[in-house]
Amino acid sequence: MESSRVNKRIRAFRKLRGLTQLQLAEMTNLSITIIGEIERGNRAADDQVVERIAYALRISVIELVGEG
Repeated sequence: MESSRVNKRIRAFRKLRGLTQLQLAEMTNLSITIIGEIERGNRAADDQVVERIAYALRISVIELVGEG
């Protein structure tokens, strides 16, 4: 999966759901720093983190990573 595309899609879906980074962090049990770094592309999200974020955003992993 291409990391920069996933990072942008995480941010886009988060905003589409009307969530702040803090809210998403709380929903995924991640720190707001990690969410911010992932969205900015400074940190790659491993498969487990992608799954947690997708679940919190109520979308499939495939929708989040843009593969299919």
